[in-house]
Amino acid sequence: MINLILFGPPGSGKGTQAERLKEHFQLLHISTGDLLRSEIANGTALGLAAKEFMDAGQLVPDAVVIGMLGGAVDQARQAGKKGIIFDGFPRTTAQAEALEHMLTDKGTAVSCVLSLVVDEEELTQRILKRGLTSGRTDDTDIDTIRKRVQEYRTKTEPVASFYKDRDLLEEIEGVGSIDAITEALMDAVNAFSSKHSDG
Repeated sequence: MINLILFGPPGSGKGTQAERLKEHFQLLHISTGDLLRSEIANGTALGLAAKEFMDAGQLVPDAVVIGMLGGAVDQARQAGKKGIIFDGFPRTTAQAEALEHMLTDKGTAVSCVLSLVVDEEELTQRILKRGLTSGRTDDTDIDTIRKRVQEYRTKTEPVASFYKDRDLLEEIEGVGSIDAITEALMDAVNAFSSKHSDG
């Protein structure tokens, strides 16, 4: 299986690129937010457990989220997908470790972690531009945008280091044409895939 983790700050174009990678490599795209909503809507045991925490205003524990992701790995295999693209997870080192254990139990592993690199000024301008049409108030306030970008960096950098130590992290320049960025991401995935199949 090709299991990708895609990192990117708000405004980095991560959503667009995730869609393209999903199509090209025939991956199941998993957004933890969508997964939570789907499990709750379907009334699964994990969904009901998650709902209890959310109704109480608490974060859903990692163990519950990992359980859902484990189900999604099985689902990807049954659907004949070549792997998974994880979007919005892991957000902490503890989650990265839990994901690693779960994938190992299922006889697979993270293939590579792709991180879109875009400087703060560029991100701010992109989000402000998006705010003209998105209807999201947090896309129109510069201070709010900067806080969101800063929070992303603070939380994600330790996770990036976790994967860098495992030689799985590839930073991709997220500025330029959408097609050129897609090509760079695909080249990185292919390079990691061939490296791991050799070893």
